[in-house]
Amino acid sequence: MVPFPDRTGALMSPWLQNLLESPLFREPQLWRLASIPLTAAVVGWATNWIAIRMTFHPLRFLGIPPWFGWQGIIPRKAEKMARTFVDTSMQRLGSLPELFAERQPGVIAGHVERVLAPRLEHYTDDVMTASTGTLWQAAPLATRRRVYAAVGEQLPGLVRAVMAEIGSHVDDLIDFRHMVVTRLVQDRALLNRLFLESGAREFRFLIDSGYYFGFLFGLVQLGAWLLVETWWQLPLFGAMVGWATNWLALNLVFRPLNPVRIGPWRVQGLFLKRQSEVAVVWCHIVTREILTIRRLMASMITGPRAARAQEVIFRHLKPLVEEAVAAVGPLASLAMRPDDLVAIERQLERKAIAVSADPFLDERFNEERARVVEQLLIERMESLPPAEFQDLLRPCFKEDEWILITLGAVLGALAGLGQALFVF
Repeated sequence: MVPFPDRTGALMSPWLQNLLESPLFREPQLWRLASIPLTAAVVGWATNWIAIRMTFHPLRFLGIPPWFGWQGIIPRKAEKMARTFVDTSMQRLGSLPELFAERQPGVIAGHVERVLAPRLEHYTDDVMTASTGTLWQAAPLATRRRVYAAVGEQLPGLVRAVMAEIGSHVDDLIDFRHMVVTRLVQDRALLNRLFLESGAREFRFLIDSGYYFGFLFGLVQLGAWLLVETWWQLPLFGAMVGWATNWLALNLVFRPLNPVRIGPWRVQGLFLKRQSEVAVVWCHIVTREILTIRRLMASMITGPRAARAQEVIFRHLKPLVEEAVAAVGPLASLAMRPDDLVAIERQLERKAIAVSADPFLDERFNEERARVVEQLLIERMESLPPAEFQDLLRPCFKEDEWILITLGAVLGALAGLGQALFVF
C-alpha cells in the first residue's frame, strides 16, 4: 500500500500510517468523544473572538432601534469613554497649560509670522478693498506700500503678544474636555484605535487563549461525560466553557496588578507588563490625532469659548488698524469717511478669524510640535503606577464585561446543544 502524503508533501511515516489505519481510529465513538474537547476549544476561541468584535463593532447601530440590533460597546459609549479619557488619562499625564507650554508659544509665534508674512499684502488688499471700496484701489502705489510696511512692522509684535496671552490663559480660552470629546465622538474609529492599537497584543491573547482554555475545560467535560452520559451536560459545559474562557482571559490581562513572584516566574497582568510599549503607541496616536496644535487652535477659535479668544485677538488688532490708517496719510483725512475706520477694524477682525487656521495646516510643523509633547507624555505614562496605568485600557471592559462573559456563556450553550443534537 502506498503511504499517505502528509500536509508538507513528504511521505507519512509507516507507524503513523498504521496507527491511522488501525480499528481504533475507525471507531465512530472515538471521534464523538474526541469532538468534546475539540468543540470546547473552538467554542472558547469563537466566543472570545465574537466578544472582542462586538466590543468595537459596528461603529453605528445596526438593526431596528432601540432593542433589536447592536452597536459596539466602545462606539456606543463614545462620549462617556472620551470623558473618561480626559478625566483620568489626560489629567494624570498633564494639564492643558503644561501641554501648551511644552509646545513653546514663542516657536508657534515664529511659525505664524513666517506663514503670514508673504501673504500680508494680499490680506491687506482684501481688508482695505472690502472696507473702503474703490478708494483703496485708486490710492497711489506709494501710499499702499506705506500701509504694507506698517502692517509688516506690526505683525511680529502682534503675533508674539497674542501667543503670550493665549499661553497665560489657555485654560480660559480652550474647553479641553469639549475639544477631546467632540473629536472622539465624531470619529468613533479613532476611539477604537486608541484601545485596539495600544492593546493589540492583549486582544490577540484574549482571542487565542479561548482555544487553549477551552480545550482544557473540554478535557474535564470529557471526563464527566465518560462517568455519566447525559445530553444536558453538553450545553451546560458549553456555557461554562464560554463563560470561563472569557472571564479567565480578561483577568489574566489585568491581574495581578503588581508583579508577583511564583517560583522562578514573575507574574503580572499582560497589559501591565507592557507599560513602556503601550506608552509609545498610545502617545503617538494622542499627539498626532487628538492633541495636535492645529486642533487646539481650531478649538480656541470656533469652540464654546471662541468669544473670549476672539476678544484677545481683536484687542491686539486695534494698534494695527491705527497704524494702517496713519500710513494712508493725507488720503485718510481727505477721502475716508468717519465710519471707514470702524469698517476697516471689523473687516480686519473677520479676516483674522478666517486666516487663523492657515499657519496650522502645515503637517511638518504639527509633526514637529507633536514629537515634543509625545516625549513628555511617554515619560509620564511610563512612570504611572499600575493601578493608574491600567485605566487606559480597562474602561473598555470594566463596565460591560459582564455582557461579554454572558455572551460567551450563551454561545457556548448553543454550541453544546448543537453537539448534543447532531453528534451524540
